[in-house]
Amino acid sequence: MPATITAFESSPDRGRGQARDMRVRWAFEEVGLAYDVRLVSFAAMKQPAHLALHPFGQIPTYEDGDLALFESGAIVLHIAESHDGLLPKDANARSRAIAWMFAALSTVEPPIVELSMAMLFERDKGWYAERLPMLQDRVRVRLGELSRHIGGANWLDGAFSAGDLMMVTVLRRLATSGLLDEHPDIAAYVARGEARPAFRRAFEAQLAVFVASSQS
Repeated sequence: MPATITAFESSPDRGRGQARDMRVRWAFEEVGLAYDVRLVSFAAMKQPAHLALHPFGQIPTYEDGDLALFESGAIVLHIAESHDGLLPKDANARSRAIAWMFAALSTVEPPIVELSMAMLFERDKGWYAERLPMLQDRVRVRLGELSRHIGGANWLDGAFSAGDLMMVTVLRRLATSGLLDEHPDIAAYVARGEARPAFRRAFEAQLAVFVASSQS
């Protein structure tokens, strides 16, 4: 039986592929593994059945036999460690790829999420105009550091890995901010990730859920 993940019944990202189940879908596609999706409503996410899988009432979750996981990073790491295609064979390179997964989620994503939330929910606040440049500059710092590391390379550390998968999904949240335009190398890096066939399959699968929900 395929593993089952949960995803939004009606995603707030409106089909842009930014909900965190996108990361897990992409990982499945990269390793060529079939999976099932159980769609959940916002109300269902706060019910005991879902909270038993995800204590914080979010998505995605992962179930495979007697194993249940939450947190997209943990799920992607489990898939990458269990199947070929997302982690190098060399032990040192493997550890570096995992380090980049942590960097994407712990170092790069937090200021991006803070900026995104402000742009979505604080535009009508009196402090928004003053706070926005500070939030943008925090993201600029991380983009500059990442740009210096990547240089002219295609990926973060040799071949494409789970580290790149996580980093690209994090950076895609900046698509409408204009900040990626300040770093053409980072924009090109994201575009390379989006051009991968596995990404396209995952994106289309997530988009199909939004299209179906908007037509119902």
